[in-house]
Amino acid sequence: MFKKRFVLVLIALAIHLSLSAGLSPDYSDLANWAYYADGEGKVDVFFIAPTVDMGRDGNLNMSLGDEKTRANFLGAVNMEKGIYDDEATFYAPYYRQLTFPLYEKRIAGEGESYKIAYSDVRSSFLKFLSESEDRPFVLAGFSQGAQIGLDLMKELFADENIRKRFVAAYLIGWRILEEDLEGRPYLKMAEGDDDLGVIISFEAEDPDVIDSIIVPGGVKTLGINPLGWTRDCSVASRNLNNGACFTNYDGEIIREIDDFSGAYLDPERGTLKVLDVDPKDWSNSLFPDGVYHLYDYQFFYRNLEKNVQERIERWFDEMI
Repeated sequence: MFKKRFVLVLIALAIHLSLSAGLSPDYSDLANWAYYADGEGKVDVFFIAPTVDMGRDGNLNMSLGDEKTRANFLGAVNMEKGIYDDEATFYAPYYRQLTFPLYEKRIAGEGESYKIAYSDVRSSFLKFLSESEDRPFVLAGFSQGAQIGLDLMKELFADENIRKRFVAAYLIGWRILEEDLEGRPYLKMAEGDDDLGVIISFEAEDPDVIDSIIVPGGVKTLGINPLGWTRDCSVASRNLNNGACFTNYDGEIIREIDDFSGAYLDPERGTLKVLDVDPKDWSNSLFPDGVYHLYDYQFFYRNLEKNVQERIERWFDEMI
């Protein structure tokens, strides 16, 4: 009797997980894209959204049938979309992303739930590549989107046919380790403001932070300082910050602050230490004070916006 009940519980759990995750999306259906070929730019941007599903119902993957969560997903994309919009055609797939509790428990890269999220993005990315012909593209993502973007590059970017179209990858808000690059000469970190075929990444935090969900204590991430675009540990002053921009879910800039903050790369953690900011002014319910993960894009919005255009211009200068 006990064995029978145990089997029934397992079956019920499997059904619950299946319903939570939903069926694999068909990316030939435009309903499965938050944006598909939006704009008429000279390059394409493939953007992978950050985590928006808080998993309050115990679900481990976002359901694509939940209209409220889909609206939040679209809003999160809009908050960063403006950085890439100029001269770009924009693509962003809906996908069955991991929910926040898996990040909170620091098991976000393990198990079936991550495989589900990754397989969705992988399928949509291959669809994007097959239909965007030979146009140059920028790969971009934030947080979970950066994590998945890095794994896409590790798996697929050994292909020269992909790399010859590749401008750069903005994988912001996730850790990139030396071991991610080892044995993969096609993965390179940005060294300046306009090098091509490279990864641009950083994770912002207060100088006193020594541990976070994104960069655990004892781990060193690789990154670049968006103020001055160097990888050394020198302090870049706030007058190099072209403007922090804070956006709403429609992508509208509701507040802009010039000369917002200085920053430097921490020699031990590799994280971007943000100066001239009081952690209490940026408190939120998801991360401890001083972990500025939610603001990685926002604090350096104008610098990123300008840099995307510089790399695109360099691509056309070099390749055409």
